[in-house]
Amino acid sequence: MSSASGVQLDSRVTEFVARPRTMFINGQWVHAASGKTFDTYNPATGEVLAQVAEGDAEDINRAVAAARAAFDTGPWRTMTASERGRLIWKLGDLIEEHVAEFAELETLDNGKPLTISRAADVPLAAELFRYMAGWATKLEGSTIPLSVPYTPGAIYHAYTVREPVGVVGQIIPWNFPLLMAAWKLGPALAAGCTIVLKPAEQTPLSALRLGELIDEAGFPPGVVNVVTGFGETAGAALAAHPDVDKVAFTGSTEVGRLIVHAAAGNLKKVTLELGGKSPNVVFADSDVDRAIAGAASAIFFNHGQCCCAGSRLFVERSIFDRVVEGVSDAASKIKVGPGLDPSTDMGPLVSEEQLNRVCGFIDSGMSDGARAVVGGKRVGDKGYFVEPTVLVDTSDDMKVIQEEIFGPVVAAIPFEDPSQLVARANDSVYGLAAGIWTQDVAKAHAVAAQLRAGTVWINCYNIFDAALPFGGYKQSGWGREMGKEALENYTETKAVCARVS
Repeated sequence: MSSASGVQLDSRVTEFVARPRTMFINGQWVHAASGKTFDTYNPATGEVLAQVAEGDAEDINRAVAAARAAFDTGPWRTMTASERGRLIWKLGDLIEEHVAEFAELETLDNGKPLTISRAADVPLAAELFRYMAGWATKLEGSTIPLSVPYTPGAIYHAYTVREPVGVVGQIIPWNFPLLMAAWKLGPALAAGCTIVLKPAEQTPLSALRLGELIDEAGFPPGVVNVVTGFGETAGAALAAHPDVDKVAFTGSTEVGRLIVHAAAGNLKKVTLELGGKSPNVVFADSDVDRAIAGAASAIFFNHGQCCCAGSRLFVERSIFDRVVEGVSDAASKIKVGPGLDPSTDMGPLVSEEQLNRVCGFIDSGMSDGARAVVGGKRVGDKGYFVEPTVLVDTSDDMKVIQEEIFGPVVAAIPFEDPSQLVARANDSVYGLAAGIWTQDVAKAHAVAAQLRAGTVWINCYNIFDAALPFGGYKQSGWGREMGKEALENYTETKAVCARVS
């Protein structure tokens, strides 16, 4: 089967997409309890791509019951940490064996260029599982010397252990579907939790294929369950479920607030990786050509559909025109087209809803007085394509400055007084990431220390690693993904004190 761009698709992908997709619950592939299905769409064409089971509250009930049984009485609970680690590592290996297949599924479902899916999304997902596999045997407690002599002559032995939090509901977004599933599943599995995973309704295919590999790897039934459906039904039911001990969500800040309210019923633990409006700061003493390339990548990578995208570009006044010209030139050379086309640099946005959102922000900015140096319009009338856009002549109170656009739109903002730069950069409800471009090492670290952001990149941008924690300040979220900090999201600390004499 050939795609619309003429690329010959992997036969496994063709077959996978053609069959109506069921859900993975308790080690079995099952239809939705209601029998309903929903369509997913190819963002490059706007046409129906696949049919997927439409799970709702009843399906979440089934999946949570399976996860609860697997945690409370199943073999996962008694499996040694090294055995868990070997299964997680095996899952990483299986993903790597199917790189081409996963990359095509991700590009069909999300729209991103196949070259990016192959080079970044799939390999990074495999590596995340391998990294977390190593942590399974390293979740250690400690012994605690007690200082208070409760009983003269008595001796106490006090220690801590780290235990899995229990059943976890995980709700992942559509911008990096496979990679976000890995970010969530890896640490939860390493900690010994069981999981109900709800992928985004726009991009469920790679999560369902991952479910097949989880089964192939040999995970016991109920340890990982994948329920497809809509956020308003399946997602809401998962967040509110009384038998779920923790919910982990990646997505918009608006939905994050709903998750928090839903979790209040049984006070389940919550981690959130939410929105951003990240400042990217270019000082006059930077390597300007390198900064221009970095600034373009910071906003246009993944079509700007990154929570940490460098969407507010602060440039010192003396080099402002040069940087704007350079970033605009880079934007004008980006080839927008179907992700399966090998010559494509930027694919479509994920959905018609997202296309309308991004175009609405551009129109709002220009109505408020902003000017598009390049871009500013939809591309064609088929598929969800939008031009890479550079806005100037903005003011700090505009929606395009204050609100997350989640598209390939950057606002370039001049500054003259470096002492006031930090206050402007921090003038946001978000605090996910930031970038600094300067050749002055002391300045770089001084500014980094003042920025209220969970990640600060210096003379680089969008550098991720399984060992590097990622998460936000302020309304960009609670908790951290990746690194050893991610394990804290999925463990409880138990203190044990015993009188031994």
